[in-house]
Order: sequence, then C-alpha cells, then structure tokens
Amino acid sequence: MEYLMTYGWAILIIAVVLGALFQLGVFNSSSFSPRAPPGSCQVFRPGGPRTTTNINLMGVCTGQLPQYVSSYARGTTYSYVTVPYSSVLIPASVTATTWIFSTLPASGGWQNPLTKATGNGNYGYEFTINPTGDFYFNVNNGMAGLGITSSPYTLSPQRWYFAAGSYDSVNGLVYLYINGAPVGSPASAPMGALQDNHQPLYIGSRSTGYGGFNGFLSNVQVYNTTLTANQILALYLEGMGGAPMTLQPLVGWWPLNGNSNEYSGNNNNGVPTNVVFTSQYGK
Repeated sequence: MEYLMTYGWAILIIAVVLGALFQLGVFNSSSFSPRAPPGSCQVFRPGGPRTTTNINLMGVCTGQLPQYVSSYARGTTYSYVTVPYSSVLIPASVTATTWIFSTLPASGGWQNPLTKATGNGNYGYEFTINPTGDFYFNVNNGMAGLGITSSPYTLSPQRWYFAAGSYDSVNGLVYLYINGAPVGSPASAPMGALQDNHQPLYIGSRSTGYGGFNGFLSNVQVYNTTLTANQILALYLEGMGGAPMTLQPLVGWWPLNGNSNEYSGNNNNGVPTNVVFTSQYGK
C-alpha cells in the first residue's frame, strides 16, 4: 500500500503520457515497420519484355512499407515523371492504381496525379482532382472524342488513399475505387478501345506544364485488363508496399521507392523532372 501511495501518481502520469503519444501516432507500429529498399521486389520475365510465360516475382515482396515515396509540387516549375510512349500502356481495357497523398487545397486549377495524355483534352485515361478536391477517373475511347468520367470522390488533404480506376472496353464501363471500395455506379458510354494518342504516360502531371500535382505518390500500377472488385480490394489490403495482384496483365509498375524505374519487366522506365524521393511521408 505504501508503495502504491508513493509511486501511484508517477505511474498514472506515465500512463497518461504514453496514451497521448500513442494517440498522436508517435508509437504507430508502421513507424517501426521494416522499410523495403528500392528494387527489392520486381517481376522477372524469362522470355523478355511483354512476354507472359513463366513470369514471377523476385525479391522481398511481403508488402513492407517503402523506404521512399515520390513528392511533387507545382508552381513556377512542375515536377513529374515522364514514361516514354509504349503501346502496351494504352490497351483497349485498362486498370490503373496508385497510392496518393494530396496536399490540397491546391493553388487553383486542376491536378492530374496520373495521365496517359498530353495538354488539355487529349488523353486516353487519367486520374483528375478538381480545385474543390473531387477525384475522378476519366477515359477517352475515341468515340467522337467522347470522355467518360467516373463518379467523384472528395479527397481530404493530408492523408493517404488507395485509388484505382478501370475501363471495360467491351461494356463501355468506367469504375472508380477508393481504399478498395467502389465509388458510386459505373459510368457507361458506347463501347470502344481507348484512344491511343501516342503520347507519354505522366506521373504527377498531365504534361510538362499542365495539371501539376501537389503531394506524394507511391506504387503506380497499370494493367491491360479490368481488375475485379475483389482484386482491387486485395491490392488495397496489401498496403502501400504491396506487389501487383496478377502478373500476366501487368504492363507497368512504378513503386516510386527512391527512383522512377519500372519493375514489371517491360522496361518502361520513367524520367523524373524536379521529383523528390522522401522517406518522410506521414505513413
């Protein structure tokens, strides 16, 4: 009893302080999780780029948090990754995914975290954030310049989301998923293959000086098929450092973990411009 009376208040104060630190995230388990180094997981294609026979993952692919993510800012200069044109990145049907942390509100204008496009109005598929924070997945299937836009989702600033958009060219349907869950109903339009504008894929912008993004991006993946809702959910549950869900339809994979290299085995390496790779990314 005397011991409790002597040290009880000290123990209580320590408990309160520890509880507050946990609440603030100082002792968040993710802060102490192993961090995967750049290139620790990649796809091996024994037959070479674009082949799909006997492909497999190599390295440490356990879904650890990445050591780095890519950081972007817009202003007098733009920051972005340019992936040179490749026909495999503009398939008839597509699924694109990324982890995104926006620092909205932006300084006016639109933002494009990922775009297979150039300039204004010429695109195949893209993620778009409007000035109020509404997030979309847009596609253009070349049907008289018709653009198909998914139902919007309002992003809150300063937090991570897993975004996935897909286009089913057979049924003409566009889907948006946030954190593994579908947003609204699929948007529909006349079916048709995506418009091939013979332009690069841009990460962090819509072109070299338009639609710049503010914030962090990680683990961009592009598939030449419409992934199922269960596959999208599984990708989300893997976490930010997760490996691709299915390898045969994978055409592009940029973990953005310290570099802009492409790890699907298809040799679609990106070229960074004013991009910063940071280990401080609030996860």
